[in-house]
Amino acid sequence: MILQKRWIKAILVLILLLGFLGAWQTAGAGEKININTAGPEQLTQLKGVGPAIAERIVDYREKNGSFTSAEQLLEVRGIGPKTLEAIADQVIASSSG
Repeated sequence: MILQKRWIKAILVLILLLGFLGAWQTAGAGEKININTAGPEQLTQLKGVGPAIAERIVDYREKNGSFTSAEQLLEVRGIGPKTLEAIADQVIASSSG
């Protein structure tokens, strides 16, 4: 019975670790996030971008049209030079998806 509980705990810990690892690698795995097509869930994978800023990015895009460059993110409230620098290599502003 004790051995069974240990196995269950070990499996749960492993599942949690794999989940965190997957979430951590998603934005930095070489695939850039297209800021013209990404939804809030994808955008929150970027360093320094939480749910509120992700929603602002989507709102900005809907009101102003597609981003022409990553630097245009500076026009979104909550994104400053430091945040842009942190995410610049993880994003792309492509109109083709």
